Amino acid sequence: MSFIIKCLDCGHYAPYYPTSTSCPKCNSQWREAEYDYELIGKTLPALLAKRSSSLWRYHELLPIRNPNPSLSLGEGGTPLIRAVNLGMMLGCPNIYIKDERQGPTSSFKDRQASVTIAALKEAGITEMVAASTGNVAISYSAYASRAGVKLWAFVTSLVPAVKMREIALYGSQVIKITGSYDQCKQVASEFARQRHLYQDMGARTITSIEAMKTIAYEIAEQLTSVQGPPKDTLWRTPDWYVQAISGGMGPLGVYKGFREMKQMGWVDRIPAFAPIQAEGCAPMVESWKKGLEKAVPVTSPKTRIETLATGDPGRAYEFLRGYVDSSGGAFESVSDEDAFRAMHVLAKMEGISAEPAAGVAFAGLFKLIRAGVIKSSDTVVVNCTGHTMPADPSILGENWMHDVKFPTKEETPQEGLLSALSQVAPERFPKIAIVEDTAEARRLIRRILQSQGNFTILEASNGREGLDLIQRELPDLVILDLMMPEMDGFAVIEALRAKPETATIPVIVATAKELTTDEKNRLSGQIQSLMQKGDFLNDEFLEEVKALIK
Repeated sequence: MSFIIKCLDCGHYAPYYPTSTSCPKCNSQWREAEYDYELIGKTLPALLAKRSSSLWRYHELLPIRNPNPSLSLGEGGTPLIRAVNLGMMLGCPNIYIKDERQGPTSSFKDRQASVTIAALKEAGITEMVAASTGNVAISYSAYASRAGVKLWAFVTSLVPAVKMREIALYGSQVIKITGSYDQCKQVASEFARQRHLYQDMGARTITSIEAMKTIAYEIAEQLTSVQGPPKDTLWRTPDWYVQAISGGMGPLGVYKGFREMKQMGWVDRIPAFAPIQAEGCAPMVESWKKGLEKAVPVTSPKTRIETLATGDPGRAYEFLRGYVDSSGGAFESVSDEDAFRAMHVLAKMEGISAEPAAGVAFAGLFKLIRAGVIKSSDTVVVNCTGHTMPADPSILGENWMHDVKFPTKEETPQEGLLSALSQVAPERFPKIAIVEDTAEARRLIRRILQSQGNFTILEASNGREGLDLIQRELPDLVILDLMMPEMDGFAVIEALRAKPETATIPVIVATAKELTTDEKNRLSGQIQSLMQKGDFLNDEFLEEVKALIK
């Protein structure tokens, strides 16, 4: 399939060759590929039904003249997973996770590496240089080894040793730079210049942007499969696309994918974009919030999430700013602590273990929903960019593991085993009773509590059953619905307060009902907190729980 390269500054068209990294007319390094969109728009949809679910199903829209199947490791075609529990927790039911952890090296960078290495192989290039905070070098190393390309991987000293060893395992040469990621890129660039080697240039690399746009195509196809085809177009688009960013390459490519689909008439709109950064290195967010046309670099990044520590995004900000503004999106930043907390919530609510950078994306999602920027009726896709391998102990916090010493020969087997197991839970976990007639709501509250600590959870499905349970078990806290069969929440509270043994048990009422003034007066002085269902994301709920069970 034919394609050509267009300069984004002067509009000059030129043929594509990987080592040609700037416009021959104005010397700009910001260029992108263009295709025969009219022809592809008419012919490709019919061909897709016969193709496998991989990145290469869209090969007519990639800058590769003759795709080489022998270089593939199964990249692309990652699942779109509905986040049922997160959706209930956030009061936003249509949240989907684009699970890029399921790429060959567990990162969305596999797309970038697969297309770029294919282009280098096609051009006969056998040696390259890349600067990385870990994932890029791992992905490039895997594909380079398969294609017989020598990789010089420049990484910062903050990259975990386990990642450096994986890079080296593939046969790449690892060069560790004691300095920032921006400094690492400077050293890599000078090395490539001196040795006349091909260098990956991040967002300025044509193949990288083209590879990332396949995420957009997959999302549109998958969302249509889940929600059904729209009336007037081929595929659906979400209302929001959320991703953590460092240099911004991912959203730049994804935006191009949605723009191409709109140009071909496959979709009717482009989603709002929400690029999220770590607060300790958020040059794009801070510059956007100040209304600046150019990003002010962060010279000393202060984030433990090293994969997002690009202090100087350069012109990537200018392009991404335009995309965010034109789509009605928003930049946002979150703290490292919020990102680590989001990792816990995602793992414990959805069974997805994500890298800290993906934690930044989900923490950003939580923040935007809290602020009302993302509405409860919106369909949202969050890019889960990679797997957390390995999980850093600092993220897990204290008490994530218990040591058990197996019984000695001097102890009787039964006594020794009981003694050993007592080390696992040396103190009684606080008891929390959930009295709620809706099974989904009970499950949601239970999972939120379990994601935040060790509790003994007791459940009842109606008021009468709940009252019996509370009187029998005497829990440390009751979370109570008001509108239930058999006996409503008001009656349960009155019965609890009437008996000395249950009169002081704290109660949090969680209800979807808008209370009248009389109902509020009826609860006054009888409960510790009133929460609206759908507000459980609020830190207030968990803080209230922790305060009441002390």
